[in-house]
Amino acid sequence: MEMGWLWLVVGLAFFLAWNLGANDVANAMGTSVGSKVLTLRQAILLAGVLELAGAILFGQQVTVTLTGKVTHLQVFNEYPHLFVLSVVAELLATCLWLFCATARGWPVASSHAAVGAIAGANAIAFGVSALDGSTIGTITLAWLLTPLVSGLISAGFFAILQYGILNQSEPFKRWAHWTPWLSVAVVGLVGGLVLPTAIAPLAHFFELHWGWNLPRQDYVLGVGVLGILTLAAWVGQEAKGEAGVKRVEHQLGKFQIVSACCMAFAHGSNDVGHAVAPLASFAMFWQTQTIPASVTTVPLWILGLGGVGIVAGLATWGKKVIMTVGEDLIALKPSSGFCAELGAATTVLLASSWGLPVSSTHALVGSVVGIGLVQGIGTLKWTTVKQIVAAWVVTVPIAMALSAGLFLLLRSLFPV
Repeated sequence: MEMGWLWLVVGLAFFLAWNLGANDVANAMGTSVGSKVLTLRQAILLAGVLELAGAILFGQQVTVTLTGKVTHLQVFNEYPHLFVLSVVAELLATCLWLFCATARGWPVASSHAAVGAIAGANAIAFGVSALDGSTIGTITLAWLLTPLVSGLISAGFFAILQYGILNQSEPFKRWAHWTPWLSVAVVGLVGGLVLPTAIAPLAHFFELHWGWNLPRQDYVLGVGVLGILTLAAWVGQEAKGEAGVKRVEHQLGKFQIVSACCMAFAHGSNDVGHAVAPLASFAMFWQTQTIPASVTTVPLWILGLGGVGIVAGLATWGKKVIMTVGEDLIALKPSSGFCAELGAATTVLLASSWGLPVSSTHALVGSVVGIGLVQGIGTLKWTTVKQIVAAWVVTVPIAMALSAGLFLLLRSLFPV
């Protein structure tokens, strides 16, 4: 097979990651920009580092799911040429839809586009029987539950902050009592999900090359306790002698920086698979010259390529969707922005650990709506909510139709 096909697939995967960065990284940093805790430039720099880290350290499971579990790749065993065309069609279709959506400032669900494109190309090639109905059903259920779960988590945290601290007669005194527990919640929720997986390759490296046998549970516990103490001390230092809701909001701004970083890491861990899954299966095919029955491990260079593409897209074209998520849904303060990001990050990281390609857009919008319901239904800008939900609904059929149409076009242009 000509080398040009490999370079085409690599280029399309990078361009798709670029589109993901331009559209979806708003989910990580939009609320922080909207609440004025971070400037746009600071948000882009932070997101760049953490998106790449999330993609490389925590992006395996989702990529594996999208690579070999949405469709039965064995149907291509006798038709490797059609497999190549289907991969190109999937990538092209997802790129086109995300590019158009970002140009309009729509925060669409990239997981919808990726799964829809994969299903469309494979279904038109070999019929619906080529699709794995069980996996698609599980993913669809995860899509439906994502905004509900993230909304409940965020609304719960925000209700505690509002009624336990901000609405009290002496909010600062309440804040001083709650700070350590809030630190425990942040580090415990995120660290408990990320550290075991992220530390595993590090522990294996030390054991293999230096003979160190790290007790992973103790290591995770130690890092968690250190993080709790550091975060509590960091917030507590400037709080001495200050009082009032305004100062509490200022302190919560520091927590929101932490939650924004968690959300960026979570986004990179889940959404990198949306961009590079077709490339992962194609790379295995290119290496072995046989259709892979499944992909159990994704090479780090592929995850890195996706992470770099996401960062590049954010830096060059991410402003438009960031402003939609950060300012056009609800007026955000650091307290509400922190709760929205923490709930969304927790939900997405859970999905990533289970290998489920969910939508970080679902998670964040669900979180913001949950907070809006706690504040009062009138605080939400329902026109924007309806526009975003409409974009979610149409993404799957549009991606499927684009992918199917492009596959038919490529098959006519490049017959076997």
